[in-house]
Amino acid sequence: MPLIDCNSTQLFYDLTGREDGPLIVLSNSLGTTVEMWDGVVKLLAPSFRILRYDTRGHGRSPVTTGPISIRQLADDLAGLLDALNINKAHIGGLSLGGITAQALAIYHPHKVKSLMLMATGPFLPPADTWNTRAKTVREQGINAIVDTVLARWFTLSYFGTHAHRVAYYRSLFLNNYPEGYALCCEAIRDMDLRPGLSSISTPTLVIAGAEDPVTPVNMANDLASAIKGSQLAIIPQASHLLAIEQPQDTAELISQFIASVEQSIAHPLPTRAFEAGLANRKAVLGVEHVQRSLANAGGFAAPWQDFITRNAWGEIWGDDTLPWKTRSIVTLAMMVALHREEEFKLHLGPALKNGVTLAELQALLLQTSVYAGVPAANAAFRWVRETLGDEADHLNLPSR
Repeated sequence: MPLIDCNSTQLFYDLTGREDGPLIVLSNSLGTTVEMWDGVVKLLAPSFRILRYDTRGHGRSPVTTGPISIRQLADDLAGLLDALNINKAHIGGLSLGGITAQALAIYHPHKVKSLMLMATGPFLPPADTWNTRAKTVREQGINAIVDTVLARWFTLSYFGTHAHRVAYYRSLFLNNYPEGYALCCEAIRDMDLRPGLSSISTPTLVIAGAEDPVTPVNMANDLASAIKGSQLAIIPQASHLLAIEQPQDTAELISQFIASVEQSIAHPLPTRAFEAGLANRKAVLGVEHVQRSLANAGGFAAPWQDFITRNAWGEIWGDDTLPWKTRSIVTLAMMVALHREEEFKLHLGPALKNGVTLAELQALLLQTSVYAGVPAANAAFRWVRETLGDEADHLNLPSR
């Protein structure tokens, strides 16, 4: 797991995408991790190099003793860029990540090539709200606020059509450090970046979700008005976590904006199969698993990693003819028939993330018993138990 020392802390980070493309840095929102950018990174990776990281006290970046300030989070990002020998980059962030990006542009302007500020603001009162949330998390844990927070993250329509994705991000939210979350709440409580906005001269794009109750459109409009020469874009049918809910619109806005900053041609940069495949592979199997596979390959297996990334993940999983849920079902069925235990277990969790329900998984395994044989299906039921444990029994499966 790549942790890097910077600014007296350690940050988990991931570098994805075209190595010679313009570099974009993406900073996550309060309570999320690098995975919040999966859908956007998948679309940007063929043309851009993307650096994303877990904010201090979130995900795999350990919590440190408090208090934490927004200036400190900006210094963390500046330190991360220094540690990776990056002089300057296009900086994007959502919510807390957008606050961090604003602070970086104010305190470390030489690091910023352009700004993309999503679902964010320079000042987020009232203080009592943040005090209450920090106190609740410290005393009762993250679970005490998770459903209230998620209700503000997504639109009602997204809850109805993407329940599996909501469940996935809910699980990531619950894995955060309570103290790290509380300290960041207090950092937001204490910050007011409005006096420094007039000093920002870098090209800036402000993006808002049309249905965002946390940082609504009027706040985005005020932010854009305070930064000279900035642009404002509104994404319809999007709430607070617009990058998750509308990744296509978000990626297109980012791509077009950076192309204008880079004075690139109007056409998209050419697609690179490896970079596109790597983004797909990380989105399906998880960032850490793929990082380990590449790091452990060595010289002998490196061509194999390149081959499967370009072909399996770039050409096959990158083909939109079949949605990822369907590809997961097909993959699991073939792994049962071929008795490929390791690959079945590897793809089981991602299949659930891609929308396969436990009821559908059960039906799939019962069908494999007819077409692949009872012993094969029997082994697959055991693999599910070994991978998911008691989780499989906690769902309300249909009676037969």
